[in-house]
Amino acid sequence: MLKPTKKELNRDNLLNQGVTLLMNQGYHGTGLQEILDAVNVPKGSFYNYFGSKEDFGAEVIQHYIDPFITQLTAYLEQSDTDALGAIKRYFDELISELEKSGFKGGCLLGNLMGEIGDTSDVCQRSLQTAVTRYRNLLQSGLAKAQQQGTVRSDKSAEEMADLLVNAWQGALLRMKIEKSAAPVKRCCQDLLGDFFRP
Repeated sequence: MLKPTKKELNRDNLLNQGVTLLMNQGYHGTGLQEILDAVNVPKGSFYNYFGSKEDFGAEVIQHYIDPFITQLTAYLEQSDTDALGAIKRYFDELISELEKSGFKGGCLLGNLMGEIGDTSDVCQRSLQTAVTRYRNLLQSGLAKAQQQGTVRSDKSAEEMADLLVNAWQGALLRMKIEKSAAPVKRCCQDLLGDFFRP
């Protein structure tokens, strides 16, 4: 396997730092200099990696969602007989991580949707892409669960995946203000444990 170049490492470090800072401080509360200082990259070099702060934000969004896609994919690939159980286990793991972090941060996608979702076309397109990738993966898992007979078939997998993504984002926002896992647990129980069942 090829060792990553210094440029690839710097780019990855910038994206990792971007996820952390945008999660904690928001898009407008995070300056480029702060990101560059955190990873020891000179200011002039930033534009060797990204065309603008907006382009950087758009790439941070994809960098953020990638591990969630990988994690959910892994759960679904191990679910030959119980796709619904795999989706539940995936969300249980997310909830456990949220509890460990003291309910801080929530979801970078949801945070940025509220902050810049309608003001930056570049970031808006990246957010749409990230949400669609995530929704499509949930949809494929729910379709598999429908074939296995554990999820209702009078609603489409797409409709249910959309509902799950929308409800989860809202529950994450309530979790942040209530400092409690109750909203996200209730979201999963109400949908995965009840409404989606045959």
